[in-house]
Amino acid sequence: MAARLAARPWALTTGGVALAVRLTPKGGRDAIDGIQVLADDRCALMVRVRAAPANGEANSALIRLVAKSLGIPPRDVALVSGATGRLKRLLISGEGAALLATLEKVVPPR
Repeated sequence: MAARLAARPWALTTGGVALAVRLTPKGGRDAIDGIQVLADDRCALMVRVRAAPANGEANSALIRLVAKSLGIPPRDVALVSGATGRLKRLLISGEGAALLATLEKVVPPR
């Protein structure tokens, strides 16, 4: 159980950080709600946005929210998989250690 609590939905990659996200469109507000352990024991960052899932609006809102939360430009956040599903994978470009430290501060504790 301790391993589940310590798990994080992000990992260092070449040139930045990979981030697993579970997105809730039309969530009433734009917010990062914390970390969720999925049924297969993977972790995902729970994010909600006001935007509808039509025409990529929710994906764009997700990218803007993550970028704003990390204090980086939206061009440094790329959606690499999951464009039409709730589970998404983002690649955040930049200095990995600094991004990880910021993610630890931004994500609400469990």
